[in-house]
Amino acid sequence: MSPTPPRLLPPLTERTLGGTTIVELRDEIDVVTCALLKSPLDVLTDTPRLDLVLDLRRVSFIDCSGVGLLCRVRNRVLARGGRLRLLTGSAAFRQILRRVHLTGVFELCHRLPEDLMTV
Repeated sequence: MSPTPPRLLPPLTERTLGGTTIVELRDEIDVVTCALLKSPLDVLTDTPRLDLVLDLRRVSFIDCSGVGLLCRVRNRVLARGGRLRLLTGSAAFRQILRRVHLTGVFELCHRLPEDLMTV
């Protein structure tokens, strides 16, 4: 049996600092990778009162399906009394959020929140 091609693995890494879960997404978040990411992110966001940081700093491309996935994650986290922060330094990503009128919907961070840097 041959190993799974890299493109078929979800491009994410998960770790926990204190009580916060940090999920690093990387490469492209498009219609193909959204299909791969949906299940692991749904499992993760089933957690009540989840404090989640999605680290998007290594994402090179995101399309409308990727923005839709971020909205899905946000809605699931908030419905369970949790908190979602998006970690991104990308001006292009922020511009995408502005163009689709989602700027105020997400809590955006330029760097890892200070409360996590001391853990």
